[in-house]
Amino acid sequence: MTTLEWRRMSERLRRLRRTSALRELVRETRVDAGDLIYPIFVSETAVEPEPILSMPGQSRLPVSAVGAKAREAFDLGVRSLLIFGLPESKDESARSAMGADGVVPRAIEAAKAACPDMVVMTDVCVCAYTPHGHCGVLRGHEIDNDASLELLAEMAVAHARAGADVVAPSAMMDHQVRALRSALDGAGLAETVVMGYSAKFASAFYGPFREAADSAPSFGDRSSYQHDPANIRHARREILADVQEGADILMVKPGIAYLDVVRLAREISDLPIAAYNVSGEFSMVKAAAERGWIDERRVVLETLLAFRRAGADLVITYHALDAARWLDERD
Repeated sequence: MTTLEWRRMSERLRRLRRTSALRELVRETRVDAGDLIYPIFVSETAVEPEPILSMPGQSRLPVSAVGAKAREAFDLGVRSLLIFGLPESKDESARSAMGADGVVPRAIEAAKAACPDMVVMTDVCVCAYTPHGHCGVLRGHEIDNDASLELLAEMAVAHARAGADVVAPSAMMDHQVRALRSALDGAGLAETVVMGYSAKFASAFYGPFREAADSAPSFGDRSSYQHDPANIRHARREILADVQEGADILMVKPGIAYLDVVRLAREISDLPIAAYNVSGEFSMVKAAAERGWIDERRVVLETLLAFRRAGADLVITYHALDAARWLDERD
């Protein structure tokens, strides 16, 4: 018998799976609450939390409730929030997105006042601030890319001045990372981190978010500026462009159906990679769990492992607080 034959006969892969202690010892991928980013919706008109019907357990928060939510997350080990704002008024020029007294700057200040060590991230996009619901300036029914960049840059500077640690342009305009980086540096805010929505696809998984953020387009869709779900080579070009334009963190959105893109991003860049476990993915799990069809805890933790195994360093997820509690129980 050759050495190779002997080794094949003696190999028992189940040895390392025999007990929970052995499985823990050799586990390759782990999830920690500190890897998670919790997205919140903050409404300028809300006076108390307003439940989001299509996202069970999630609510639009008044600014007055942001501090308590930040402290709750931080105490659970979730050290990052991503803030989406819902303004009181909308207009074609999205002016309510730019002011220092807008809903997002006020939410940033509330989060930082309650929890100074919380990493506060903000979404930089005008879809929730315009009556048409698109992510940039309209010229007829077309998006003016370069005029949109000016709005996004101004919005990012307002957020950074209010104390945001990270700004994340989600509009999918060409050169949005460069525009934000240049504006922030020019305003003396060079320490502000830019997280690029580097591979954001025109996905059907965003449905519940549109309700939560009141940001559905009034006509058409966003296929002219978000990625075609069929194209990974094009996404690769966008990822590389964000790297070249100065992004500090890259993001892939959605998550579960795009783990191949997460892996691609990991292979072509050493920057931190975030995966966005989006609203539709969240709501499908919730709906199935409510019907008793799945074990919510196990499915959520397995999904988070999948993001990390594919190469994501960070996971943006509405499950963050529940997951943190379950991870603490596991430990």
